[in-house]
Amino acid sequence: MASLLASLPVQSNSVTRYSTQCLRRTFRTSTRRQARASPKHKSIKASDLGLIKQNEARTQVSAKDLRPYSEKEKAALRKRYTPEQLAAIEAGEAAVDPTDLAEQGAVREDPMKLNYLDDFSSIHPVVDKPIRAPEESYDPNLRFKTEDELAEDLTNWVKDMPDEPERLDWMKFMDNTRLTVGKPEAELNPRSYLAPELPKLDILKRNTTESEEIDPSTRRLMRQTGFDYREIRRFRVKNLIQHRVVNQTRLGKISSHYHLTVAGNGKGLIGIGEGKSAEPEEARTQAKNAAIRNMQPIPMYEGRTIFGDVKGKVSATEVELMTRPPGFGVRCQSLIFEMCRCAGIQDMAARVTRSRNHMNTVKATLKALLSQRLPEEIARARGRKLVDVRKVYYGGNV
Repeated sequence: MASLLASLPVQSNSVTRYSTQCLRRTFRTSTRRQARASPKHKSIKASDLGLIKQNEARTQVSAKDLRPYSEKEKAALRKRYTPEQLAAIEAGEAAVDPTDLAEQGAVREDPMKLNYLDDFSSIHPVVDKPIRAPEESYDPNLRFKTEDELAEDLTNWVKDMPDEPERLDWMKFMDNTRLTVGKPEAELNPRSYLAPELPKLDILKRNTTESEEIDPSTRRLMRQTGFDYREIRRFRVKNLIQHRVVNQTRLGKISSHYHLTVAGNGKGLIGIGEGKSAEPEEARTQAKNAAIRNMQPIPMYEGRTIFGDVKGKVSATEVELMTRPPGFGVRCQSLIFEMCRCAGIQDMAARVTRSRNHMNTVKATLKALLSQRLPEEIARARGRKLVDVRKVYYGGNV
């Protein structure tokens, strides 16, 4: 490389600098940064609109624009408003100074201006300081009226009732009747040290009827089970088994898809459902709806495990479920684990003996969960009385 550079002819400094820049650009890894594109539309400033400086020219122009209604405009307003409403509109507009209309909404530039824009006509419950009732509104001796005092108020109202009472009279009585004895301010404007409620945003409300269309199968499921659409969406649904089956007929082989699904609410409800159809999605929907429709409550000890050891048998598959202490977790095969998650069981052990067919394992597990015997039932069958020793020896702290 040194010999190559030595053989090159001697050039001026400007040429050498240009060649060096060309070499550098050749070995640049990233593309050159493009120039910033000019905006399509020109920016509009507040000063151009006259919002920053409240000059007299802008005020005069705004005052000239606020001319009274013409006869043609009044005739159009009479078609929409009554004479009393039209007179109120004219009186309200005459009471407003045109200078105020011209100056309102302008951005201030004086030294006392705020660093942010705010609407002082409304109070934000999170940012602004809440307006509380005065301390004088507090009454330590405030109490509710007794039944006799309320009956006395009703009797006095009946005595002073006009000959032809109207519904408005009863509404006034309900609004003006006090329910407490003490300072009127303590009931009408009580002193509270609680934080104001947060605003309810309409954006957070989800209207399922407008945003999403409910399919007919889900509507049928809602009528059959009584659950609303939100509850059905909250259920934990897990597809456990899916495979393709073939039915041999005289016309040939007819294939379909089979799905076995488990559903639960995580608080003791669990159910399984089966679905079969030529389309996989239709079979999945059938199994899901059947699982929600077949949900049944299962007993749970302390909301985390089962009552004792139980067994379930379907065909040649035998399942044994065993209770475990807190923190043990769910230690079993995947199918039983998903069923425990749907039911809300947190501590349990399981063992599958003999045949381990997946379909029979799921059905045997559900059968074992439903075959639990509660301690109250065992005590009632033996003619004994059930006592929780934890409340006696541990003071109910366990």
